This record gives sequence, structure tokens and C-alpha cells, in this order.
Amino acid sequence: MSRAVPEAVGELPKSAQHERPWLFAFLIAPDAVISLGLVSGALTFLLRNEGVDPGRAATISALIALPHAIYFLWGPITDFWFQRRYWIFAASVAAAALLVCAFGLARLGTTLGVSLLFLVASIAVLSPAACGGMMATLTSEVNRRRASSFYQVGSLAIGAVAVYAITSLAGRISLRVIGLIVAAMILLPALFAFEARSEPLIQTRTVQETVALIFDECKATFWRWEAIPYLLIVTGPAGSGAMIGLLGAIARDYGVTGQQVGWINGVAGALLTSAGALAASLIPAKVPAPIAYLVCTIINAATLAVFALGPMRPAVYFSGTIFYLFTVGTCYALTTAVILEMMGASGKSGSGRYSVVNSLANVPVAYMIWLDGRGYALWGTRGMPAMDLVVSAVAASVLLAHFVVSRRRRRARMVA
Repeated sequence: MSRAVPEAVGELPKSAQHERPWLFAFLIAPDAVISLGLVSGALTFLLRNEGVDPGRAATISALIALPHAIYFLWGPITDFWFQRRYWIFAASVAAAALLVCAFGLARLGTTLGVSLLFLVASIAVLSPAACGGMMATLTSEVNRRRASSFYQVGSLAIGAVAVYAITSLAGRISLRVIGLIVAAMILLPALFAFEARSEPLIQTRTVQETVALIFDECKATFWRWEAIPYLLIVTGPAGSGAMIGLLGAIARDYGVTGQQVGWINGVAGALLTSAGALAASLIPAKVPAPIAYLVCTIINAATLAVFALGPMRPAVYFSGTIFYLFTVGTCYALTTAVILEMMGASGKSGSGRYSVVNSLANVPVAYMIWLDGRGYALWGTRGMPAMDLVVSAVAASVLLAHFVVSRRRRRARMVA
């Protein structure tokens, strides 16, 4: 898994200097507009404006969010037929067209509207699948780290812009026009796909040969003892960001108003997480991704001590939220770096393997939200962040000890 890592751009091989990792901020944007901007951000607001019951609106939103948890089932198709960058553009065009059709209906909450939006979300997730395979083709660890950061920055920042645009325009212009605006937000960044580096497809002669190649690549990634700690990182509680959606629930206990919550957890929150993701690119690439990630998750967990131990005042809530969101953004970027390190080379099945591991990375959010809720039920307001703090810090510390010890043993064997 280790490789020689140059520290400066000038030391990179010529091929690596032209990889342009910043492009991934735009390549992930079509999915960000749909998954974060529409589905997770503005959809329930739009449905409520139509008179849809909040309970049914939540059910619809959960249904349309489902593709992000299971896209490993169809994401691997971006490894076949034509280059991954063209998959991103084609998926964006199809998703934008279907979204315009959905917003052109009299009501989004109808069966047809929900079905169209589900198709939109199912097509949009081809973008992260293709991005994963493309990032794995980058030839230097420096560029992989930078791509991981820009990937998260684009997702978080553009998703937040989409939420703001949709919610602020709702009620002022027709739903049909909003649909055209959102479609433009999907299509414009997708044009950057044509600026991405060309990556010729790996050709195979027969179906059996293709299956054998994919099997060998999956075996090299997953069927080895070294993969277990990586999978434990991805599915573990540390750095899950579960408290992002729960901070608003305890805001009143700290004397924070709804408008203040909307500001700090909304656009300002997106800027903080984006800044944290960008900061991850400043961590030297010679520091292994798992070690960098686990150290950041321990710092992220420690920020929750502000809520668990500090006085229940607005200033405490704001300071704790700022530190937490910034470090969560760093953790998100380094999660992608960990996945890429685990995968190794992209090969024929890069998008498929990335889709599997990245889907697993969504699991901790679900169970940590439940576990943090138990903390509140048992010990009240302070119990919620305290539960997240303890569970995350313990899990991250155990895994960090493993990676540090195993790295030292590997060095000792090399010296011997």
C-alpha cells in the first residue's frame, strides 16, 4: 500500500502535473445539486409548500435518498463501454431532462413526480461512481489527496448553494422555472467533464476474461487481512458527522434561536465543512491517509466536549458548532483518501469498487444518529454529544494504535 510520495508539485512526474485534481469539485457537482441540494435540502420544503403532510414528505425524501445507499448495484456500469468522464456528462444530461419533466408537473408530490425524482437520483449517483474510478487513476498520492479534498468541497459547497437557490426562489417563481434553473446547475458543471484527463478503457476479448479481471481486482482490494482495518475505518463511528443533523435539536437548550440555527448550520455550516475539506489537502501526503484520518476524527470527537462539558449558552453552541463542522469537513475529505488508498489502482473495476466502499461509508451516519439519540434519552442534552464523543474517540484510538504499530513493524522488516 505504501509508495514513494513527492512533496512538491515541481517534483511530480509530468503526467501527474497535468492531472488537475481541482476538476473533481465540478465533476461531483451534478450529484451534489440533486442529492444534497434537492433531496436532502429543499425537497421537503417544496412538498410542504404543496400541502404535503410532513410525515409523507419525510417518507418521500427518504425514498429518493435511497439510491445513494445502494448505488453500488448499478454504479459499476461506469467502468464499461466509454470513458468515465463521458458517463458523468451523459448522466447529468439525463438527470437534468428528467428533473425538468418532474418540475413541469402540477405537483411534485404525485406518484409520477416522485417516480421521476427517484429516477433522477438513481441516474445522478453515476457521477460519484465515475469520479471514484477517475480519482483512483491519479498517479501521485499528492494529487489523490487534493482530488479527495476538492471532491468534498464541490459536493458540500455546491450542494449548499443549490439549497439556498431552491428555497429562496420557491414561492416567488413557478416550479417549472425552478426546475430549469436546477437543471442548469446540473448541466453547467458537467461540462468540465470534457476537461478531465482522457483515460482509455481497459479492453478485454471475452466476457470470461472481463469477469476474471474484475474478480482479481476485487480480490486484491477486499480479500486480504490488510483490508479489514480499512473497512473498520469506513464503517466505524468516528468522523461520521452524525451530529450535524442533531445540533439543531439541542440548540434551544443553549438559548439559540431558529434563525441562528439556520444560519450556523446552513450556508455558514457549508462554508465551514468546505473549508475543513480543503484544509485536508494541506496535510503532507507522506502521512498515511488512515493515520491522518484517525487523528482528525479524534480531534473532531474532542470538539463535542464543548457541548458535553461547557455551559449551556449561545456562545458555547456557536463555538462548538464551528469547530465540529470544520473538522467534519476534514474527516470527509480524508475518508475519500482512505478509500482510494484501500482500492489501489483503478483498473477495470475502479468505479465499482469505489461504489461499494463509499456506500458502506454511509452506514455509520444511520447507526450513530440512533446511538446519539439514545445518549439524549439516557442522560439528556449533554448525553447526546457525550455519547458520540466517547464512542468515536475510543474506536478511532484503537484503530490508530493498530495503524501506527503496523507501520512501525513494516519499517522494521524493511530495515532488517
